[in-house]
This record gives sequence, C-alpha cells and structure tokens, in this order.
Amino acid sequence: MTFSCFGSFRQCKDNRGTQVQGLEIATNNVRLFSYNSLRSATENFHPSKKIGGGGFGVVYKGVLRDGRTVAIKCLSAESKQGTSEFLTEINMISNTRHPNLVQLIGCCVEGVHRILVYEYLENNSLASALLGSKGKPVPLNWTKRAAICLGTASGLAFLHEEAQPPIVHRDIKASNVLIDENLHPKIGDFGLAKLFPDNITHVSTRVAGTIGYLAPEYALLGQLTKKADVYSFGVLILEIVSGSSSSNAAFGEDLLILVEWAWKLREEGRLLDLVDPELTEYPEAEVLRFIKVAFFCIQSAYNQRPNMKQVIEMLSKEVKLNGKLLTKPGVYRPHSSKRSSYGSNITTSSKGKKSVTSTNTTDFHSFQSVSEVVPR
Repeated sequence: MTFSCFGSFRQCKDNRGTQVQGLEIATNNVRLFSYNSLRSATENFHPSKKIGGGGFGVVYKGVLRDGRTVAIKCLSAESKQGTSEFLTEINMISNTRHPNLVQLIGCCVEGVHRILVYEYLENNSLASALLGSKGKPVPLNWTKRAAICLGTASGLAFLHEEAQPPIVHRDIKASNVLIDENLHPKIGDFGLAKLFPDNITHVSTRVAGTIGYLAPEYALLGQLTKKADVYSFGVLILEIVSGSSSSNAAFGEDLLILVEWAWKLREEGRLLDLVDPELTEYPEAEVLRFIKVAFFCIQSAYNQRPNMKQVIEMLSKEVKLNGKLLTKPGVYRPHSSKRSSYGSNITTSSKGKKSVTSTNTTDFHSFQSVSEVVPR
C-alpha cells in the first residue's frame, strides 16, 4: 500500500483514496510529506544536492514548495516497525525540542520509503567546519570552540535527563553536530536510535556508532548506557581542542588514536601540544581544564564518568579539577584486543569471549567525588 500524505497525520490516504485507519496521531509539530514532493524538492535526489551521509542514510539539500530550505535524509534501511508505530515515534521525537537539538520538521512514510525532513543549517556539520571534511573550513577561535562544547553538552544533557523517555544518542561525533550561521551547535540524528532496531547499525550487527568514539564497554560487551554518550562526548572535546579527527587520524610512531595520543601527552607533561596549531591565542588554563574534563569523560570504567549535567558544570566554571583521580582511558580498537584497554585487563577466553576487569569500581555519585572544586 502506498501512502500520499499532506499537511497533518489526519489527512493520510492510500493509493485508492481511502482514509487509512490508525494513523490519526494528534500533533501540531510535524508534517507528513509525499515522496513526490521531496523528490521535487531535491531535483529527483540529484547528486549535486547531496550534503552528507553515513550509516543511517544520505542527506540532501532541498527547497520545499513554500520556499523553505530543508535537509532531507533518506534512511538507508527500513525500520521493522509498522507505519503507525513509526509515525508514533516520529511524533514523540518531534516533541523533543531544545535549542541545541536539530528540529525535525516532518517525514515521509510511503511504500518502502522512510525519509526525515530537518531544518537546514547553513554551516553544515562541526566536522566540516573544524576538520575541513567538506568545503572551506569555518574559522573557529577558542571562544567559539568552547561555546560549541558547552552547547553540545547542553543538548546531550537534555536528551539524557529531560527528554521523556530519555534518549541515548549512540553516535555522538563531529559530523552529527551541526552548526548554524551563528556557529550555534545542534545535535542531529538524536531520534535514529529509537526509529531503528538494534540490528541496523554502523559498525556491526550489534553495536551502533563510529570507530574512534565508541566506549569500550559498549563496543566489546554491548553494554549501552548514557555513559557511552558521555565517552563519545569526551572524544569530541579532544577533537575540538586539537582540530584533529578521532576516527581518521593517527599520531606518533606508534600510530596512536587521538585518545591514546592525548593521554601520552599528559604523561609526558606537554598537554598543550595537543592544541590545534591554528589556535594562535587561547587561555591556557581554560583549555587545560577542557582537556581534563574530556579525560574524566573517557575513563575506562563507565561508572567513573560524570553525567552530562556534571560535565556542563565542570566546563562552565573556573574550577581546579583533581587530575590525580584520573585513570588511563578506555580504548576500543576493532579486531585488535592487544591494542585495546579497559580498566586493568581485557582477556579472551578459549571460546573467544571477551571479559573485562576494572581495578576501580567507585561510583561517580557526585561532582565532588571526582573533582577538587577550588575557585581560581
């Protein structure tokens, strides 16, 4: 059955012109688009209109009939949910609104097509602006980078603590943080974890995410909690400070990934060597504090990581963080358990099953338990 939907959920009809039962979902926040209208908006999904893509689909720039420019994401796999259930999830996500979340405008559920329509942000993604992965990089001084860190943390904290039900993003990374014309950050794709079953992923048939950002307990054992997002956010801070990609760059003679390189610089007492060479002027004390916050976020044991509200507090206040409480970060390297670290040990049994042993199991109950708060 093919659906042609315009305006609101109450006006959905099938290809015989019959009102479809079960799709009357009360909402004023999201529109249903026909496939033909989105095809027209993108000039038949012309390659020149493509502005991004990833494990969940391809994104096109489109112009609607009313002249509004939007980002149109064609999902690469069909959800196992029925149409009514899919639209119910869309309705819930459309009600999840925050200044640091990309706004979902509408969707298309027609035949096999599952398409999401988002607000369009002029400067594309943080990956494009910071790492120069697409087009001309946007100049980002330290003040702008710090604001992007805080804004992204605020959006993630909302998903974890205020959204109902709470949402674990599962794929926090620079290409999923979009920035508007004022360099205001907005987290994208925050609803895809709910719209897709667990077996529709980026990395394997079990774990969703991107290499370089994956928390080890999630990558190795499939243990998904909010703290997996916290880990990814810690990696993102290191990228913003260094201007280097966690998933594509290697450092030093040992070809270390970004997390490993940052920790090595800490051990050698030269953390400021991590700072992007393009940052010719920056407040050293504040930059060092941001790096230390990143280290707290990427602790091996997930219960040693702060929650996102605590992260915001550490980023936004001039406090002295007790670096003595830090332990070596957890690192996930696919197909190479010898180069991975999690707590004190990662072992492989005769049956190939990985087991994890952590030397530190103290819960991260409060900000005071992991940081020494001292006004400067």
